[in-house]
Amino acid sequence: MSQAIRFLYRGEVRTVSDASPTRTVLQHVREDQHCTGTKEGCAEGDCGACTVIIGELKGDAVELKTVNSCIQFLPTLDGKALFTVEDLKQPDGSLHPVQQAMVDCHGSQCGFCTPGFVMSLWGLYLKQDGKTSHPERKEIDDSLSGNLCRCTGYRPIVDAAHHMLDLPRVKFDRDALAAMLKKIQRSEMLTYAHDGRKFHVPQSLDQLVRIRAENPAATILSGSTDIGLWVTKQMRELGDIIYINQVAELQTLAEKDGTLEIGAAVTLNDAYAALCRHYPQELSELWQRFASLPIRNAGTLGGNVANGSPIGDSAPWLIALGSEIVLRGKNGRRVMPLETFYLDYQKKDLRPDEIVEALRVPLPQANRRFRTYKLAKRFDQDISAVCAAFAITLDGEIVREARIAFGGMAATSRRAPKAEAALKGRAWDEAALQDAMQALSEDYAPLTDMRASAAYRVKAARNLLRRFWLETRLDAPLPATAVNAFASA
Repeated sequence: MSQAIRFLYRGEVRTVSDASPTRTVLQHVREDQHCTGTKEGCAEGDCGACTVIIGELKGDAVELKTVNSCIQFLPTLDGKALFTVEDLKQPDGSLHPVQQAMVDCHGSQCGFCTPGFVMSLWGLYLKQDGKTSHPERKEIDDSLSGNLCRCTGYRPIVDAAHHMLDLPRVKFDRDALAAMLKKIQRSEMLTYAHDGRKFHVPQSLDQLVRIRAENPAATILSGSTDIGLWVTKQMRELGDIIYINQVAELQTLAEKDGTLEIGAAVTLNDAYAALCRHYPQELSELWQRFASLPIRNAGTLGGNVANGSPIGDSAPWLIALGSEIVLRGKNGRRVMPLETFYLDYQKKDLRPDEIVEALRVPLPQANRRFRTYKLAKRFDQDISAVCAAFAITLDGEIVREARIAFGGMAATSRRAPKAEAALKGRAWDEAALQDAMQALSEDYAPLTDMRASAAYRVKAARNLLRRFWLETRLDAPLPATAVNAFASA
């Protein structure tokens, strides 16, 4: 039996029972609801013209976050609230302070990107409830990192981000929204069927394991930041889908036995927030540069790892730290080092009945030095040309263990065994560094593509190892501002 999708939109409960499981939220809003303020630009979550806000219950409270509607499938809205730019219209017909600020600061020219900017600014506006000070420039930039503007540039839009908080405030009734959302929550698994395809939404880990064993060919879906593009760009027919984001056991963050265990459905933003409490210097910049805020609000660390992209920004540093991946299937759990999970390009040690349950990330140790670096053509929201991660364990001046991993240098994110061997058992000095830099040429034979040439990648890999040494050497280590052009700008 197929069940209808239920969600809140424009203050009402909407039900949908006749849409394709891979129909996007953007298509539904524009073509079915005829609310055309939300725009389609890239259809891959890069330009931000399609930005909307999703409201979801987290316990008794409501979490509001910006996402890209062009790559989110409609059934993922079940039990949630959808807000588009049309929702900002005030009862008296006036503009919302966010919209008025854009007008006052001349933040719109052609207007196509404006609704997406307005929604991102509204997301920032909602975060300021109860605050008296304006957000810092870094927070504004982060909020706008998923929106592209070709006309006005960003200065007047940043001005609007400040000005909107000087206008009379418009309160958002979170309690009323929470009460409405509680009425459409499910306690049992949702199965939505249309045209021979099913969209399963299990509510527990046991249900997920069972439905996976029964449907080994089904696509596992979480944030849709990669899989959404399979539909919008590759025009693939996905067949049955299993959506894991309602499984409470996969939403957990827990410290145990010297590790941080991160459930497979924890969003990138929540995962990196937890990780940066332990690794503030090492991971904060990567957190900011990992895609954009709407992508991090939807995508998951588990999905980034499970999809196994050779240019995924999480795998190199997870491997360098010696992280483990927890798999769950009908016969129970399997735990393995993440580096052994990747067999070849897009090939993983994942059995047909298994799902990724969690990642276990080692917490800091006093004698371990760790850094990760990303090189890309843009600072924000760009695919890495090279992503590097280094972790060494010192015994006095001697390197007892070295773990070096790169993304963008091979068919999978993988370690550099010859460079590691060049360091192990030696003093952490420039002579060892030079030998390890030379060995990197033997560890990798990267490709030339649109992001970088093979020669650039090899040279950059060596130089990033040098940067790591400069920051962590025992004699006069340099601060990040001395070796990072952006930080010193």
